Amino acid sequence: MKAYIVGVGMTKFEKPETRDWSYPDMVREAATAALEDARVRYDQVEHVPAGYCFQPSTAGQRAVYEMGLTGIPVYNVNNNCATGSTALMLARQFVEGGGSDCVLAVGFEKMTRGALGGGTGGGDLAGSPVARHYGIMAAAHGFEASPPTAQIFGNAAREHMERYGTTPVQLAAVGAKNHRHSVNNPYAQFQDPYTVEEVLASRTVHRPLTKLQCSPTSDGAAAAVVVSERFADLHGLGDRAVEIVAQTMTTDTEESFASGSCVDAVGFPMSRAAARQVYAASGLGPDDLDVIELHDCFSVNELLTYEALGLCAVGESGKLVESGATTYGGRWVVNPSGGLISKGHPLGATGLAQAAELTWQLRGEAGARQVPGARTALAHNIGLGGAAVVTLLRRA
Repeated sequence: MKAYIVGVGMTKFEKPETRDWSYPDMVREAATAALEDARVRYDQVEHVPAGYCFQPSTAGQRAVYEMGLTGIPVYNVNNNCATGSTALMLARQFVEGGGSDCVLAVGFEKMTRGALGGGTGGGDLAGSPVARHYGIMAAAHGFEASPPTAQIFGNAAREHMERYGTTPVQLAAVGAKNHRHSVNNPYAQFQDPYTVEEVLASRTVHRPLTKLQCSPTSDGAAAAVVVSERFADLHGLGDRAVEIVAQTMTTDTEESFASGSCVDAVGFPMSRAAARQVYAASGLGPDDLDVIELHDCFSVNELLTYEALGLCAVGESGKLVESGATTYGGRWVVNPSGGLISKGHPLGATGLAQAAELTWQLRGEAGARQVPGARTALAHNIGLGGAAVVTLLRRA
């Protein structure tokens, strides 16, 4: 049975502690917008997968109780930075399995200011969910005082530079592109454009990554209504419908660790495997895509993901972004929302915010950031530790 996104909503992503709101406030705002967009009432919803990382157990129930006390099952989802797309995947599975006709996926996060600790307990790797990943980094590069996530991705960038000649300018070009895209996104945490030179001149977080190449911590929520074909037909929702053509999740394999490379430890093999599975399931490939939202937690991860998604050969991603192929007027528009780097990264909401952006793009509702003629889209969302979710969407 096919599954369709018929409604999406999100809050503006905000710098933590700048807006006086609770996570139930966030969810009510995003979920209400998604339901109104779908022309669906909350009492028609049969299940709610609710994604978050930093709130307590059963926070999903607390959040959606604001929508109504209908007694439906609520599933609390935590898959690190891939949490939002994992909630969406559960919604799709409920519908495709034939047991549900209308599911609401929500994702939210209320964070604190400052860099993420990366789950390392302040550098103590023992017992950490990412112990193997940071162990790979520590063996090859040591463990420094800078934020752990910036360290592991920064070291992945150094490896890519050493192997393929990728330059600091090419890494900065990702940040400049995504900040430029965010100017037209009213939901983005940052909406200021920066040149490549300004990106390079910003404060170094972990060499070669500068502040304007790193996603910020954020508060925010996003939601999507996923329905069956019969529900869409019965309620006349065909004009809202975006088909989830294919979707898969992968986790780490031995390939993530065997090489001792940070490129592999941060998820390149997972992303490549997920993309290949989605292409095989859909019969489509990179040449069929028009618009892509991918997980640019750091500029280097956008470059690695170009290669994992098959947009270019391994080692060629720096040249690809420099060529203009991944912005307006190029072959694809990648991260028209501004991506994580400038839109923000409230972990539980990120994957669903990607789905919202792509739904708007495929409906032609993205305003000044609209990708002309967009019909097919791909979302890529990754969580260290690890999970990679790739979703292929098409206008119904």
